[in-house]
Amino acid sequence: MDSIIAIFAWLNSVLLKMTWLSDGVAWFVENILGLSIATQVGGSVHFFIYDVIKIFILLSVLIYSLSYIQSYFPPERTRQILGRMKGIKANIMGALLGTITPFCSCSSIPIFIGFTRAGLPVGVTFSFLISSPLVDLASIILLASIFNWKIAMIYVVLGLILAVLGGSLISFFKMERYVAEFVTHNNAVQDDENFKMSAKERREFAWEQVVEIFRKVWIYVLIGVGIGAAIHNWIPTQWITALLGQDHWYSVLVATVVGMPMYADIFGSLPIAEALVTKGVGLGTVLAFMMAVTALSLPSLILLKQVVKKQLLSLFVAIVFVGVLIIGYSLNLVGQFFI
Repeated sequence: MDSIIAIFAWLNSVLLKMTWLSDGVAWFVENILGLSIATQVGGSVHFFIYDVIKIFILLSVLIYSLSYIQSYFPPERTRQILGRMKGIKANIMGALLGTITPFCSCSSIPIFIGFTRAGLPVGVTFSFLISSPLVDLASIILLASIFNWKIAMIYVVLGLILAVLGGSLISFFKMERYVAEFVTHNNAVQDDENFKMSAKERREFAWEQVVEIFRKVWIYVLIGVGIGAAIHNWIPTQWITALLGQDHWYSVLVATVVGMPMYADIFGSLPIAEALVTKGVGLGTVLAFMMAVTALSLPSLILLKQVVKKQLLSLFVAIVFVGVLIIGYSLNLVGQFFI
């Protein structure tokens, strides 16, 4: 058993945390740039270069692999799968489907519109809309690479629960009437039984997804890593703990509110989260910040307002906001057992 654990620890170190890359960047910073990584400037430069390269490597490999798998599940085929389910089973399937779609919150909205037009219940589409930016398979790997597998799985499970409960509540309150008419008045269903892609087309599709997502997220990765480097090396620990320390009842609330105006996917928020944890910020506070950034970003809410009425939008925001707060405060109570 010890040998198996050692093998997995080695794989985690080499493939996910990429300690070899960290060592290489440290050599580059100290020997080529002439900066000591023990200093604030050198430490920030090392943090920035290492995290940017690591995230881009993981992002490329994961998005390509997941997009290749996703090529077997076009939106119409997904609708047919979900259309055979009702109730909470459909919400669970919608949430799980969101985990294999590597979309940010804004990119998920066109799919949300397509599902709603195809006749899926609004609650099911909202389960997808919550889980797609909040939880995807790539996030599991990236979270594990920065924290550990326990935290990664906790984040994923809680994100799925929030997506299922959120969609179920929207179904319970029968909010279909608050979807814009141009969305609901097109119920055409296309037959995709003959849908096929060659292996070459799947590879091209996967690469196109890598390029497309890179174009959308690269700047947010750089911004996120830059903020993370600043927090990690320049902002005094006492400042951060004074605002977001675990002993403050308002830390989760502040982190959630601060995260909402931002627009980034999980890849851009992870470096900030990593830096916050190293500064002693509670696990629940950090994960609440990540969830607010990814699921409740202001740009996505502006887009969503174009396809749903204010009553449904307000309910969606309230459900996710309260859910994030509950998750954050709960994890702050027990988070020390998982770090």
